[in-house]
Amino acid sequence: MAAVAAFVEASKGRLKKSAAEVLGEGRRLADKLKGSLDAVLVGHGVTALAAEAGKLGADRVLVADAQAFHAFGVDAFLKALLKAVAASQPRLFLMGASVVGKDLGPALAAATSSALLTDVTSVGVADGKTRVEKPVYAGKAVATIAASSPMVIATLRPNVFPPAQPAEGRTAPVEIIDAGVKPEELRAVVKEVLAKASEKLDLTEADIIVSGGRGMKGPENWGILEKLAEAVGGVLGASRAVVDAGWRPHEEQVGQTGKTVSPKLYIAVGISGAIQHLAGMRTSKCIVAINIDPEAPIFKVADYGIVGDAFEVVPVLAEELKKLRE
Repeated sequence: MAAVAAFVEASKGRLKKSAAEVLGEGRRLADKLKGSLDAVLVGHGVTALAAEAGKLGADRVLVADAQAFHAFGVDAFLKALLKAVAASQPRLFLMGASVVGKDLGPALAAATSSALLTDVTSVGVADGKTRVEKPVYAGKAVATIAASSPMVIATLRPNVFPPAQPAEGRTAPVEIIDAGVKPEELRAVVKEVLAKASEKLDLTEADIIVSGGRGMKGPENWGILEKLAEAVGGVLGASRAVVDAGWRPHEEQVGQTGKTVSPKLYIAVGISGAIQHLAGMRTSKCIVAINIDPEAPIFKVADYGIVGDAFEVVPVLAEELKKLRE
């Protein structure tokens, strides 16, 4: 029986960044509860990653490795997680608030009659209850929620929790789980995943994001933002208005109907700061706003603001930052 179990995501033969964050928080909570931490790995060919999970703090690694898990499917992965829960019997079950976590969390909660706390930014245990904090009302307020079911499931907002650092020489025993998944018993089976080839880091995992809004006036002007992103080692984001206009692809959209991000640095260029956009980036560690309108709402949440024309400010800023990195 473990105090905490953590579902760690893997993709393309490696653990995702969120895995280190979930294991880091899981280790902290397990130590506080004076118990152990189980890592749960599900996928095809993921057994080789079990040692890495041990280095990141797991006391035991439960692995479900089969062809049935070659692509994510809720039905198949849920069967594996239920076997892991039976083997671990954790008080807390953690996973990232990713696309996968947002699908799996509710399914696991329903199957185990457990409390589900989603997109949390803080987790604690006191008086026999799990207490979390999470942004609500599009980030305008923070709610504190307590749950006391036998097992509590919490999904952690990406880039909020400190990631575990690998400890060389640290090992953890590995146990193979036979989930007993039969394709003919699944209600839905993923046959193929078609994804655009890209070397860009996903927005939810990025430490630095440079986002543009309607103030950029058109897709032809995105080159100056690309240079700024390159200068600071970041990736590009965009507001909904920009994506709706067809200027940028949907995978770059930040906001209530896009991606929720919490980078170390978020640079908003030509973005007014509508509440829908703020809901997706308000928990960024440092927010820098560049806007020609001194009354733009984005300045109310920004740590630093520059009132000026983006087409004059951004090229100069990119050049100076580039010099600092050289």
